[in-house]
Order: sequence, then C-alpha cells, then structure tokens
Amino acid sequence: MSEFKIFPLLASIVDRLSLKGYQQPTPIQKECIPALINGNDLLGIAQTGTGKTAAFSLPIIDNFGRNKIDIKAKSTRSLILTPTRELASQIVQNIDDYADGLGLKTKVVYGGVGRQGQVDAIALGLDILVATPGRLLDLIETGDINFEALEVFVLDEADTMLDMGFFNDVQNIISKLPKRRQTLLFSATMPAEIEILAQAILTKPTKIEIAAQTVTIDLVNQSVYHLEKSNKVPLLFDILQNSDFEKVLIFCKTKYGADIIVKALEESSITAASLHSGKTQAMREEALQNFKDASLRVLVATDVAARGIDVDNIMLVINYNLPEDPRNYIHRIGRTARAGKSGVAISFAVENDVRQLTNIENSIGQAIPIVTEQPFHKEFSKAPKQVKKKKPVKKTNRARKKRK
Repeated sequence: MSEFKIFPLLASIVDRLSLKGYQQPTPIQKECIPALINGNDLLGIAQTGTGKTAAFSLPIIDNFGRNKIDIKAKSTRSLILTPTRELASQIVQNIDDYADGLGLKTKVVYGGVGRQGQVDAIALGLDILVATPGRLLDLIETGDINFEALEVFVLDEADTMLDMGFFNDVQNIISKLPKRRQTLLFSATMPAEIEILAQAILTKPTKIEIAAQTVTIDLVNQSVYHLEKSNKVPLLFDILQNSDFEKVLIFCKTKYGADIIVKALEESSITAASLHSGKTQAMREEALQNFKDASLRVLVATDVAARGIDVDNIMLVINYNLPEDPRNYIHRIGRTARAGKSGVAISFAVENDVRQLTNIENSIGQAIPIVTEQPFHKEFSKAPKQVKKKKPVKKTNRARKKRK
C-alpha cells in the first residue's frame, strides 16, 4: 500500500506515483506536502536528490486538478523558475507524469532552442510553466507572457541561481509577479543574499530543513585514489573493466576535458557522451536521454551542466577532477544512491589536490578512505591536514502555525 495515501491527494496522483514505483514519501515530501496543501509559503533548505520536485509539484497538481479554471491567454497559474535547461526539462517531465489524465496544460521554456513553439503554448494559457531566467525575461519583454492569473511561484535552486550570475534576472522576474500569491523558495545553502531574498518574498513561511548530506554519505561507498595526473586515463579504464558498473557518471573540470575523456573512451569502444554548456541543447538532451536509456554507458559532465541530472540506477560516480567548491562534492556523489539505493563514488586526487581534498573532507565531516591497492597508487609527500569532524546534523522542521 502506498504511503502517499496519508496525504489528501487525488487518487489519480497516488496511482501515478505507484506506477512509477514511489511508495514511501521522502522526508522533505512528508514535511512539504501538508504545508503546501494548506496554502503556506515555504522555505526549503534541501539539495537535489531529496525528492523536492514531487514535494512542491504534487500539491500544485492536486490543487489545479481539483479547481480547474478557464485560463487567460498568455498567462499561467503557476511559475517554477529553475537555473538550467536540464533541470527545467526534468521537472516538467516529472510533472507531466504525476499529472497524467488530469488535463493540465504544462510547458517548459528555456534558451538555446526556437522560441515560437514556446510562445504558441503560452498564448493558449497554462496551468504550470517551468522556465529558466533568460528565456523567461525575453518572453516578458516581448509581451508574450503576463502573470495576472499567477497563484503559485516556485524558486528552485536559489543558491545555484546566485552562483551562475542569474540573481539580478531573478529579482527582475519577481518584480513582475503579483504580490498576492503562494511562494516557495528552495536552496541547498543559505548565503546572505538568499536569506535577504527569502525575507522579502515569503510571508510567514513554513521552514523545512532536510539534512540530505547525512543521507547521501550513509548510502554512498566513497573512496579516493591518489595518483599521478598522467595516470588518470589508465586508472579510469582499469575501473571501467568492472562490468558491474553499467551506468557511470564522470565529473570533470572543463568542457575541453570532458570531450577529451569521451574521445578516449570511444576509442576503446566504451559508449560515452559529454554534457556541458558548449553543446547545443539538442545534443545535451540527446546525450542525457541516451544515458537514461542505457544506450550510453558513460556520461561525462561539468558541474553546471550536471544540475538536473536525475537518472535512475547510476551505479558509479567518478570525480575525475575534484570540485573547486566543496559543496559540489555532495551534489556530485548524490547522483548515485537515489531513492534509497546504495552507490559508489570514486575521486581521483593528485598531489596538488591535497588542500582541496581536505576542504571536502572538512565539509562532509569525515575522511574519505584512500585506496592503496590499485595499479597507479602514489604516496603524497605531504599528509592531509586533520579533518574536523562535524557535529551530527539534525533534521529540523521549524514549521510555523498555519495561516488562519
């Protein structure tokens, strides 16, 4: 029996969740769904991989499925703003799955593709619009969309918006929205700018904080391989000889590096593709779809392009280059160990990475085990600094009283 039946959701939504194999709500879903059904604004501190797309979209779908209206031309009842094309596509695919049979009008808009099809869809009126900031601003400026009928606004991955330089665009978009609305803001971290924004746009919000980091660390078997830079490709091939790793995601630092790795893999008859901002949107979508379908064994991605990779059964994540921002380490390894499953994460580290590796270990509050029994192991002359253990992170729900 599906535990989603504890929520007052339409039976058709619960049935769709069951067909997708979702029986038990994640922690953020347990906290968010009741608050959102009650109409509360919400501040969610949670990373990707915690189930937050369903957490915010299921109440929206349920509301609109029960309360259908004649939607005005060029308007939308809800707006979900997200930083990357891949994440926007992933969100609308999930929404379409959950809302199947309810007759809701949905659309995703982003740059890098023709705009006319997007304009035509918006002209008919929408229930749910998922958008990236650049294309949405373009549509606003040309008068192809208005927000007169907007009921719900979701700002997803707010800190990523900030990191990618979209913050002014986001504030510009928010200034166009009606003051009377339900607002949801999600962010993995809370830098000062996000805290100020949250205070400005949220009204008596329910605050939910999910310690995804602890969950991810518990489910992922992490290790680090010390080696010379020149041995990275040979070590990669050695690891990929293990046929148990059927679906592998590799993170690297640059677009050029990603393409080099793919070329080396293809020359060894390993099916692979790269995912980065230098690719056209069609190429990125094709690569991601082929990876989902297991037509590709390996996907090589940069950090920015990887936002929104939500693919089932990724068995291994390899950090070919360590992330410069320690926060991205958890994001990366969280691409495996999805939906309660376990996974494997391997990081390559050269001697110059010692400080970077220590920063990551301090960030997660534990040392990552070093694998010495591998053909390219190298002893580093400088031992890493002592890792500062973090105090256990408690999951908190600072939910405030429901609005009267």
